[in-house]
Amino acid sequence: MLVPTALSAAPATAATPTVTCTSLTPGLAAKLTGDVNAALAGRATTAAVFVNDRVTGTSCSLRKDQRFDSASVVKVIVLSTLLWDAQKTGRALTATEKSRANAMITQSDNTATSALWRQLGVTKIQNFLRAAGLTNTVPGSGGYWGLTQITAYDQQKLLSRITVRNGLLTDASRSYILQLMNAVVSSQRWGTPAGAPSTLKVHVKNGWLSRATHGWRVHSIGAFTSSTKNYTITVLTHDSTTMNYGVETIQRVARAVHKNLNPTATMNSVITPPAVPQEATVPVPERGPAY
Repeated sequence: MLVPTALSAAPATAATPTVTCTSLTPGLAAKLTGDVNAALAGRATTAAVFVNDRVTGTSCSLRKDQRFDSASVVKVIVLSTLLWDAQKTGRALTATEKSRANAMITQSDNTATSALWRQLGVTKIQNFLRAAGLTNTVPGSGGYWGLTQITAYDQQKLLSRITVRNGLLTDASRSYILQLMNAVVSSQRWGTPAGAPSTLKVHVKNGWLSRATHGWRVHSIGAFTSSTKNYTITVLTHDSTTMNYGVETIQRVARAVHKNLNPTATMNSVITPPAVPQEATVPVPERGPAY
């Protein structure tokens, strides 16, 4: 008796992850899903995305739990930890702390960040992460704060803590963080703000870092508010060959999101970052000590 020989199938190719969206607004989820996936189509970049809009009840995610080296977006965690720690004793920030916080967020100053990281210590930062529910975020070791491991979902949780009243950060602390994120210097306002209508108040923090593996890490987190709007966008990327390739990947996603969440508004012009990064590259082991 002859036994039929099974035909060998070609090895299955893993499907490329795609953005998935849900919404309480009819038709919005499908439109957003299509437009954001189109924005990422053909990009030689690994991207993680999280979008949350409280007004329309809309959420989008892609690789939400994948970890990335934080680069400078961790500076929002540092500031949040500083304020959270000060709240415990009801003290105001000192003049030095305010100066460092301002430089760290608005100019992405690395020296100021290292000073605050040393002052706080990893234990306090870990305690803040635990209290904030950022369960997949791991502080960088050896003082290398730019190698903190972050996820898009945890960054969304952080932005939620900053933009919505809660028991972790006081209204004054949240207002201070948003004020500094709104005052970021013009050369660092690329990324998630691309395509946002001028009617929205923009709060942003970006980061970029090149390493031997995974090329450029380029990230942008943003909150967009007005009397009728309150939504956040996180895009984390690595595997870009240049910084600007990563920036363009982020901005393609951002333009798709802003267009769909503000269908009748006029979009702002394309944001072009400087050809050369306007911050010193964050400290990593292959480049010497952090401080």
